[in-house]
Amino acid sequence: MSSVLEAAPLTNSLTAGKLPRRSSLWVLLASWAVSAAFFTMLYLSGAVDGFNIVGTAVFGTVLYCVAIYVLSRLVEGSRKAKDRLMTALVTAAFVIALLPLISIIYTTVVNGLPAFLTPTFFTSSQRNVVGAGGGVLHAITGTLLVTGVATLISVPIGLLTSIYLVEYGRGRLARSITFFVDVMTGIPSIVAGLFAFALFALLFNDPGVRFGFGGSIALSVLMIPVVVRSSEEMLKLVPNELREAAFALGVPKWLTILKVVLPTSIAGIVTGVMLSIARVIGETAPLLIIAGFTSSMNYDLFSERMMTLPVFVYTQYANQGADSQAYIDRAWAGALTLILIVMLLNGLARLIAHWFSPKLGR
Repeated sequence: MSSVLEAAPLTNSLTAGKLPRRSSLWVLLASWAVSAAFFTMLYLSGAVDGFNIVGTAVFGTVLYCVAIYVLSRLVEGSRKAKDRLMTALVTAAFVIALLPLISIIYTTVVNGLPAFLTPTFFTSSQRNVVGAGGGVLHAITGTLLVTGVATLISVPIGLLTSIYLVEYGRGRLARSITFFVDVMTGIPSIVAGLFAFALFALLFNDPGVRFGFGGSIALSVLMIPVVVRSSEEMLKLVPNELREAAFALGVPKWLTILKVVLPTSIAGIVTGVMLSIARVIGETAPLLIIAGFTSSMNYDLFSERMMTLPVFVYTQYANQGADSQAYIDRAWAGALTLILIVMLLNGLARLIAHWFSPKLGR
Protein backbone atom coordinates (compact mmCIF):
# COMPACT_ATOMS: atom_id res chain seq x y z
CA MET A 1 0.00 0.00 0.00
CA SER A 2 2.80 2.41 0.82
CA SER A 3 4.51 1.78 -2.54
CA VAL A 4 1.30 2.64 -4.39
CA LEU A 5 0.90 5.87 -2.43
CA GLU A 6 4.53 6.77 -3.16
CA ALA A 7 4.10 6.12 -6.93
CA ALA A 8 0.99 8.31 -7.28
CA PRO A 9 2.75 11.68 -6.76
CA LEU A 10 5.47 10.60 -9.22
CA THR A 11 2.88 9.84 -11.92
CA ASN A 12 1.15 13.16 -11.34
CA SER A 13 4.47 14.99 -11.55
CA LEU A 14 5.17 13.45 -14.97
CA THR A 15 1.86 14.68 -16.44
CA ALA A 16 1.61 17.94 -14.54
CA GLY A 17 2.24 21.14 -16.48
CA LYS A 18 1.37 19.60 -19.86
CA LEU A 19 -1.51 20.07 -22.23
CA PRO A 20 -3.49 16.94 -23.18
CA ARG A 21 -2.15 14.79 -25.98
CA ARG A 22 -4.57 15.95 -28.71
CA SER A 23 -4.93 19.50 -27.44
CA SER A 24 -3.46 21.03 -30.62
CA LEU A 25 -6.08 19.31 -32.78
CA TRP A 26 -8.93 20.36 -30.52
CA VAL A 27 -7.69 23.96 -30.37
CA LEU A 28 -7.41 24.02 -34.18
CA LEU A 29 -10.95 22.70 -34.61
CA ALA A 30 -12.28 25.13 -32.00
CA SER A 31 -10.52 28.04 -33.74
CA TRP A 32 -12.05 27.09 -37.08
CA ALA A 33 -15.47 26.76 -35.41
CA VAL A 34 -15.15 30.24 -33.90
CA SER A 35 -14.02 31.63 -37.24
CA ALA A 36 -16.94 29.93 -39.04
CA ALA A 37 -19.37 31.37 -36.49
CA PHE A 38 -17.88 34.85 -36.95
CA PHE A 39 -18.17 34.78 -40.76
CA THR A 40 -21.67 33.30 -40.50
CA MET A 41 -22.73 36.23 -38.35
CA LEU A 42 -21.25 38.62 -40.92
CA TYR A 43 -23.18 36.86 -43.68
CA LEU A 44 -26.48 36.86 -41.76
CA SER A 45 -26.10 40.52 -40.86
CA GLY A 46 -25.62 41.45 -44.52
CA ALA A 47 -22.08 42.76 -44.09
CA VAL A 48 -20.81 40.35 -46.75
CA ASP A 49 -22.51 38.84 -49.79
CA GLY A 50 -21.72 35.20 -49.05
CA PHE A 51 -19.98 32.84 -46.67
CA ASN A 52 -16.21 33.18 -47.15
CA ILE A 53 -14.63 29.72 -46.83
CA VAL A 54 -11.08 30.90 -47.51
CA GLY A 55 -11.37 33.76 -45.04
CA THR A 56 -12.77 31.36 -42.45
CA ALA A 57 -9.82 28.99 -42.83
CA VAL A 58 -7.19 31.77 -42.76
CA PHE A 59 -8.71 33.60 -39.80
CA GLY A 60 -9.23 30.32 -37.92
CA THR A 61 -5.63 29.26 -38.50
CA VAL A 62 -4.28 32.60 -37.26
CA LEU A 63 -6.56 32.36 -34.23
CA TYR A 64 -5.21 28.86 -33.60
CA CYS A 65 -1.61 30.11 -33.53
CA VAL A 66 -2.49 32.75 -30.93
CA ALA A 67 -4.65 30.41 -28.83
CA ILE A 68 -2.19 27.51 -28.67
CA TYR A 69 0.65 29.85 -27.69
CA VAL A 70 -1.36 31.46 -24.90
CA LEU A 71 -2.62 28.13 -23.53
CA SER A 72 0.81 26.55 -23.66
CA ARG A 73 2.45 29.52 -21.96
CA LEU A 74 -0.11 29.41 -19.13
CA VAL A 75 0.18 25.65 -18.58
CA GLU A 76 3.61 24.54 -19.86
CA GLY A 77 5.81 27.62 -19.64
CA SER A 78 7.49 29.88 -22.17
CA ARG A 79 9.94 27.32 -23.60
CA LYS A 80 7.28 24.79 -24.57
CA ALA A 81 5.00 27.62 -25.72
CA LYS A 82 7.63 28.81 -28.21
CA ASP A 83 7.96 25.24 -29.52
CA ARG A 84 4.20 24.93 -29.98
CA LEU A 85 4.07 28.38 -31.62
CA MET A 86 6.65 27.36 -34.24
CA THR A 87 4.75 24.13 -34.90
CA ALA A 88 1.56 26.14 -35.26
CA LEU A 89 3.23 28.55 -37.70
CA VAL A 90 4.46 25.63 -39.84
CA THR A 91 0.95 24.20 -39.80
CA ALA A 92 -0.50 27.58 -40.73
CA ALA A 93 1.95 27.94 -43.63
CA PHE A 94 0.92 24.49 -44.90
CA VAL A 95 -2.78 25.33 -44.67
CA ILE A 96 -2.35 28.70 -46.40
CA ALA A 97 -0.31 27.08 -49.19
CA LEU A 98 -3.01 24.44 -49.62
CA LEU A 99 -5.91 26.89 -49.75
CA PRO A 100 -5.42 28.06 -53.39
CA LEU A 101 -5.32 24.45 -54.61
CA ILE A 102 -8.45 23.53 -52.64
CA SER A 103 -10.19 26.68 -53.84
CA ILE A 104 -9.34 25.98 -57.49
CA ILE A 105 -10.48 22.35 -57.31
CA TYR A 106 -13.68 23.23 -55.45
CA THR A 107 -14.61 26.06 -57.84
CA THR A 108 -13.85 23.95 -60.92
CA VAL A 109 -15.84 20.96 -59.67
CA VAL A 110 -18.86 23.05 -58.64
CA ASN A 111 -19.00 24.98 -61.92
CA GLY A 112 -17.93 22.21 -64.28
CA LEU A 113 -19.83 19.21 -62.94
CA PRO A 114 -23.23 19.99 -64.56
CA ALA A 115 -21.82 20.01 -68.12
CA PHE A 116 -19.30 17.28 -67.25
CA LEU A 117 -22.12 14.84 -66.45
CA THR A 118 -24.11 15.42 -69.64
CA PRO A 119 -24.36 12.26 -71.81
CA THR A 120 -22.84 13.83 -74.95
CA PHE A 121 -19.91 15.63 -73.34
CA PHE A 122 -17.39 12.83 -74.01
CA THR A 123 -19.01 11.36 -77.14
CA SER A 124 -19.44 14.33 -79.49
CA SER A 125 -17.66 17.41 -80.80
CA GLN A 126 -18.83 21.00 -81.21
CA ARG A 127 -19.50 20.67 -84.94
CA ASN A 128 -22.76 22.46 -85.90
CA VAL A 129 -23.51 23.14 -82.21
CA VAL A 130 -24.87 26.58 -81.32
CA GLY A 131 -25.80 27.16 -77.70
CA ALA A 132 -26.19 24.22 -75.31
CA GLY A 133 -25.08 20.70 -76.18
CA GLY A 134 -22.04 19.31 -77.89
CA GLY A 135 -19.00 17.78 -76.31
CA VAL A 136 -15.26 17.78 -75.91
CA LEU A 137 -14.28 14.61 -77.78
CA HIS A 138 -12.41 16.51 -80.50
CA ALA A 139 -10.41 18.45 -77.89
CA ILE A 140 -9.48 15.31 -75.91
CA THR A 141 -8.42 13.56 -79.11
CA GLY A 142 -6.29 16.51 -80.18
CA THR A 143 -4.70 16.82 -76.72
CA LEU A 144 -3.74 13.12 -76.65
CA LEU A 145 -2.33 13.19 -80.20
CA VAL A 146 -0.37 16.43 -79.84
CA THR A 147 1.00 15.58 -76.39
CA GLY A 148 1.78 11.98 -77.37
CA VAL A 149 3.87 13.02 -80.37
CA ALA A 150 5.58 15.70 -78.30
CA THR A 151 6.52 12.99 -75.79
CA LEU A 152 7.89 10.73 -78.54
CA ILE A 153 10.08 13.62 -79.71
CA SER A 154 11.18 14.90 -76.30
CA VAL A 155 11.95 11.73 -74.33
CA PRO A 156 14.69 10.28 -76.62
CA ILE A 157 16.36 13.67 -77.11
CA GLY A 158 16.17 14.59 -73.43
CA LEU A 159 17.29 11.18 -72.17
CA LEU A 160 20.24 10.91 -74.56
CA THR A 161 21.30 14.46 -73.68
CA SER A 162 21.24 13.67 -69.97
CA ILE A 163 23.24 10.48 -70.56
CA TYR A 164 25.86 12.47 -72.42
CA LEU A 165 26.08 15.13 -69.70
CA VAL A 166 26.45 12.56 -66.89
CA GLU A 167 28.50 9.80 -68.52
CA TYR A 168 30.53 11.50 -71.27
CA GLY A 169 30.23 15.28 -71.06
CA ARG A 170 33.35 17.15 -70.06
CA GLY A 171 34.68 20.58 -70.88
CA ARG A 172 33.23 23.51 -72.74
CA LEU A 173 30.62 21.61 -74.78
CA ALA A 174 28.99 20.05 -71.71
CA ARG A 175 28.94 23.39 -69.92
CA SER A 176 27.37 25.05 -72.98
CA ILE A 177 24.65 22.36 -73.19
CA THR A 178 23.88 22.74 -69.49
CA PHE A 179 23.67 26.51 -69.84
CA PHE A 180 21.28 26.39 -72.80
CA VAL A 181 19.11 23.73 -71.11
CA ASP A 182 18.78 26.04 -68.09
CA VAL A 183 17.87 28.92 -70.41
CA MET A 184 15.25 26.81 -72.21
CA THR A 185 13.72 25.82 -68.89
CA GLY A 186 12.76 29.43 -68.20
CA ILE A 187 11.51 30.59 -71.60
CA PRO A 188 7.82 31.64 -71.81
CA SER A 189 5.59 29.09 -73.48
CA ILE A 190 4.42 31.58 -76.11
CA VAL A 191 8.02 31.84 -77.36
CA ALA A 192 7.95 28.10 -78.11
CA GLY A 193 4.73 28.60 -80.09
CA LEU A 194 6.21 31.51 -82.03
CA PHE A 195 9.31 29.42 -82.78
CA ALA A 196 7.24 26.54 -84.17
CA PHE A 197 5.03 28.92 -86.17
CA ALA A 198 8.02 30.76 -87.67
CA LEU A 199 9.77 27.47 -88.48
CA PHE A 200 6.88 25.93 -90.40
CA ALA A 201 5.83 29.22 -91.98
CA LEU A 202 9.32 29.45 -93.51
CA LEU A 203 9.44 25.76 -94.49
CA PHE A 204 6.03 25.74 -96.21
CA ASN A 205 6.10 29.39 -97.29
CA ASP A 206 2.64 29.76 -95.74
CA PRO A 207 2.10 32.52 -93.16
CA GLY A 208 -1.23 30.97 -92.16
CA VAL A 209 0.05 27.48 -91.42
CA ARG A 210 -1.85 25.68 -88.64
CA PHE A 211 -1.64 21.98 -87.86
CA GLY A 212 -1.27 19.60 -84.92
CA PHE A 213 2.31 18.50 -85.53
CA GLY A 214 3.44 22.11 -85.13
CA GLY A 215 1.86 22.06 -81.68
CA SER A 216 3.84 18.91 -80.87
CA ILE A 217 7.06 20.67 -81.86
CA ALA A 218 6.18 23.65 -79.67
CA LEU A 219 5.43 21.42 -76.68
CA SER A 220 8.62 19.41 -77.23
CA VAL A 221 10.62 22.64 -76.93
CA LEU A 222 9.10 23.03 -73.47
CA MET A 223 9.42 19.35 -72.53
CA ILE A 224 13.01 18.65 -73.52
CA PRO A 225 14.73 20.79 -70.82
CA VAL A 226 12.47 19.32 -68.12
CA VAL A 227 13.28 15.77 -69.24
CA VAL A 228 17.00 16.59 -69.42
CA ARG A 229 17.18 18.05 -65.92
CA SER A 230 15.09 15.36 -64.25
CA SER A 231 16.89 12.50 -66.01
CA GLU A 232 20.29 14.05 -65.29
CA GLU A 233 19.57 14.22 -61.57
CA MET A 234 18.36 10.61 -61.53
CA LEU A 235 21.46 9.37 -63.38
CA LYS A 236 23.71 11.22 -60.92
CA LEU A 237 22.09 9.29 -58.05
CA VAL A 238 23.33 5.95 -59.40
CA PRO A 239 26.32 4.93 -57.22
CA ASN A 240 29.67 4.93 -59.00
CA GLU A 241 30.42 1.58 -57.37
CA LEU A 242 27.90 -0.06 -59.72
CA ARG A 243 29.66 1.38 -62.76
CA GLU A 244 33.08 0.39 -61.43
CA ALA A 245 31.91 -3.15 -60.73
CA ALA A 246 30.68 -3.48 -64.32
CA PHE A 247 33.94 -2.06 -65.68
CA ALA A 248 35.91 -4.50 -63.52
CA LEU A 249 34.06 -7.39 -65.19
CA GLY A 250 35.08 -6.09 -68.60
CA VAL A 251 31.68 -4.68 -69.58
CA PRO A 252 32.00 -1.81 -72.09
CA LYS A 253 30.74 1.60 -71.07
CA TRP A 254 27.76 1.70 -73.43
CA LEU A 255 26.57 -1.67 -72.16
CA THR A 256 27.08 -0.58 -68.55
CA ILE A 257 24.83 2.42 -69.19
CA LEU A 258 22.24 0.22 -70.89
CA LYS A 259 22.22 -2.68 -68.42
CA VAL A 260 23.23 -1.08 -65.11
CA VAL A 261 22.74 2.69 -65.01
CA LEU A 262 19.39 2.98 -66.78
CA PRO A 263 17.63 0.08 -64.97
CA THR A 264 18.76 1.51 -61.64
CA SER A 265 17.40 4.99 -62.37
CA ILE A 266 14.39 4.06 -64.53
CA ALA A 267 11.83 4.80 -61.80
CA GLY A 268 12.98 8.40 -61.37
CA ILE A 269 13.36 8.90 -65.13
CA VAL A 270 9.81 7.70 -65.86
CA THR A 271 8.47 9.87 -63.04
CA GLY A 272 10.24 12.91 -64.50
CA VAL A 273 8.81 12.15 -67.95
CA MET A 274 5.27 11.85 -66.59
CA LEU A 275 5.63 15.12 -64.69
CA SER A 276 6.95 16.87 -67.81
CA ILE A 277 3.87 15.66 -69.72
CA ALA A 278 1.64 17.01 -66.95
CA ARG A 279 3.54 20.31 -67.16
CA VAL A 280 2.95 20.90 -70.91
CA ILE A 281 -0.48 19.33 -71.38
CA GLY A 282 -2.15 22.48 -70.06
CA GLU A 283 -0.27 24.97 -72.24
CA THR A 284 -2.57 27.24 -74.22
CA ALA A 285 -0.55 30.00 -75.90
CA PRO A 286 1.75 27.89 -78.13
CA LEU A 287 -1.11 25.65 -79.27
CA LEU A 288 -3.35 28.62 -79.99
CA ILE A 289 -0.64 30.06 -82.25
CA ILE A 290 0.47 27.00 -84.23
CA ALA A 291 -2.31 24.37 -83.86
CA GLY A 292 -5.24 26.77 -83.99
CA PHE A 293 -8.76 25.70 -83.05
CA THR A 294 -11.70 24.00 -84.70
CA SER A 295 -15.08 22.58 -83.74
CA SER A 296 -14.67 19.39 -85.79
CA MET A 297 -12.84 16.12 -85.27
CA ASN A 298 -9.35 15.90 -86.75
CA TYR A 299 -7.19 12.79 -86.46
CA ASP A 300 -4.48 13.98 -88.87
CA LEU A 301 -1.63 15.81 -87.18
CA PHE A 302 -0.24 17.00 -90.51
CA SER A 303 -3.39 18.49 -91.98
CA GLU A 304 -5.68 21.32 -90.91
CA ARG A 305 -6.27 22.82 -87.48
CA MET A 306 -6.58 20.69 -84.37
CA MET A 307 -8.40 21.48 -81.13
CA THR A 308 -6.86 20.79 -77.72
CA LEU A 309 -8.35 20.99 -74.25
CA PRO A 310 -6.61 24.20 -73.07
CA VAL A 311 -7.56 25.99 -76.29
CA PHE A 312 -11.11 24.60 -76.00
CA VAL A 313 -11.45 26.15 -72.55
CA TYR A 314 -10.11 29.46 -73.82
CA THR A 315 -12.33 29.62 -76.92
CA GLN A 316 -15.48 28.63 -75.04
CA TYR A 317 -14.93 31.46 -72.58
CA ALA A 318 -13.66 34.07 -75.05
CA ASN A 319 -16.10 33.42 -77.93
CA GLN A 320 -19.45 33.13 -76.21
CA GLY A 321 -22.63 32.91 -78.25
CA ALA A 322 -26.19 33.95 -77.52
CA ASP A 323 -26.53 31.36 -74.74
CA SER A 324 -23.45 32.49 -72.86
CA GLN A 325 -24.07 30.24 -69.86
CA ALA A 326 -23.76 27.10 -72.01
CA TYR A 327 -20.34 28.25 -73.24
CA ILE A 328 -19.17 29.07 -69.70
CA ASP A 329 -20.39 25.68 -68.42
CA ARG A 330 -18.46 23.89 -71.18
CA ALA A 331 -15.35 25.93 -70.36
CA TRP A 332 -15.54 24.87 -66.70
CA ALA A 333 -16.18 21.24 -67.69
CA GLY A 334 -13.16 21.31 -70.02
CA ALA A 335 -11.01 22.70 -67.21
CA LEU A 336 -12.26 19.93 -64.91
CA THR A 337 -11.38 17.32 -67.54
CA LEU A 338 -7.88 18.76 -67.87
CA ILE A 339 -7.36 18.74 -64.09
CA LEU A 340 -8.47 15.10 -63.92
CA ILE A 341 -6.02 14.16 -66.69
CA VAL A 342 -3.15 15.90 -64.88
CA MET A 343 -4.11 14.21 -61.60
CA LEU A 344 -4.21 10.85 -63.41
CA LEU A 345 -0.74 11.44 -64.87
CA ASN A 346 0.68 12.36 -61.46
CA GLY A 347 -0.90 9.28 -59.86
CA LEU A 348 0.42 7.11 -62.69
CA ALA A 349 3.89 8.57 -62.17
CA ARG A 350 3.81 7.52 -58.51
CA LEU A 351 2.66 4.01 -59.40
CA ILE A 352 5.37 3.64 -62.05
CA ALA A 353 8.00 4.89 -59.62
CA HIS A 354 6.82 2.25 -57.13
CA TRP A 355 6.74 -0.57 -59.69
CA PHE A 356 10.14 0.16 -61.27
CA SER A 357 12.03 1.19 -58.13
CA PRO A 358 14.96 -1.13 -57.32
CA LYS A 359 13.92 -3.94 -55.01
CA LEU A 360 16.16 -4.24 -51.97
CA GLY A 361 17.46 -7.62 -51.04
CA ARG A 362 17.63 -9.13 -47.62
